[in-house]
Amino acid sequence: MGRCVSLHTRHRYVVMWKGITSWVAPRNVLVSAATSDLTDRRRLVYNESAIRSAYEREYNKQMTAPIADNSQPHRAQDDAKDLLIDTRDLTKRYSTTIVAVDHLTLRVRRGEVYGFLGPNGAGKTTTLRMLLGLIRPTSGTARVLGRAPGAPASLVRVGALVESPAFYPYLSGRDNLRVLARYCGAGEAQITDVLAQVALSILAKDAFKTYSLGMKQRLGIAGALLKVPDLLILDEPTNGLDPQGIAEMRTLIRSIGKDMRAVLLSSHLLGEVEQICDRVGVIQGGRLVAEGTLAELRGPGGLLVRAAPLDAAWQTVQRLPGVMNAHIADGALHLITDPANAAAINYALVQAGLAVSELRPSTHSLEQVFFELTSGSGAALHSPGEIQGASAKYGTGTSQGTEVL
Repeated sequence: MGRCVSLHTRHRYVVMWKGITSWVAPRNVLVSAATSDLTDRRRLVYNESAIRSAYEREYNKQMTAPIADNSQPHRAQDDAKDLLIDTRDLTKRYSTTIVAVDHLTLRVRRGEVYGFLGPNGAGKTTTLRMLLGLIRPTSGTARVLGRAPGAPASLVRVGALVESPAFYPYLSGRDNLRVLARYCGAGEAQITDVLAQVALSILAKDAFKTYSLGMKQRLGIAGALLKVPDLLILDEPTNGLDPQGIAEMRTLIRSIGKDMRAVLLSSHLLGEVEQICDRVGVIQGGRLVAEGTLAELRGPGGLLVRAAPLDAAWQTVQRLPGVMNAHIADGALHLITDPANAAAINYALVQAGLAVSELRPSTHSLEQVFFELTSGSGAALHSPGEIQGASAKYGTGTSQGTEVL
């Protein structure tokens, strides 16, 4: 049996190897309980079924005790099979004054890529760690693939990369994956397959210490894919990648989301999120302040108009049917209206004797909405209608890989 960093006194049946969660299936063989330097090992023989049942009883007792709640169940029975992540009022407090995550209700469904956005310190990584069972929540409930976070039956179907990957520096990329594969029961063919998915096949024989930041990130994602997971949890997966690598990672994540699996993606690159994700949640101060599809978050489209004189143009469009809102910003008129009305609006402005120099459809970028939602206290969840109202305040443009610091 390979080196196993586990807590045998708690019958922990899961390997947390350098930040990447894996599953151990010993089948009545020796289980190593290692010290921190992996040198002084004690070997104990356990029965597989006894380990599993004891650990699940202990873990479920601690992690799934529900808080008092008299409301109706928060999901329908027929919808439960499609919810791979389902949390309710999940909270993590480190003291009376430090609340990392505050009553977070989050749902990720099968077949979607869910973008989890927020500024630094908003609670994203803490949430991911709770979902993986790496830290315990203070209160609230969470289910991952129908089980408690960190339960063996769910971890066997979860792949995760949280923060920076760490591997043995003197081992090759392939040999590092072989260490992980030994724990999660993956074969050599699967190692070859994931190396190809992350474009590391040619460099798989090189030592990990020689890898660039982007190559190390690719190897970490390959490790998360070893189990062919139903749920993939990624924290800043494009960190350190060049433009070609980002495009390849975008394609890979999309393919996983379309394969009746799910991806929970935490990222600062809002332009990438716009191109990849089906739904987005924005967290601020530990609370989910907005959630919806990209169309709901960006709000209704409209038109940008440049005409002179501008004040006269504003007065003219105010009287036109189909124009729900019009305001002046950055030397242009921003109209909330169906873009199909462009010809009629242009005709009305010309008939009024105004010189129209520009008229084009406008969209509200995710970046603009993000900054609006995270600039305040973030105390309440915004409905799609409220988000659209906020979005209407902004001009045009689409975020192109903007990094939120």
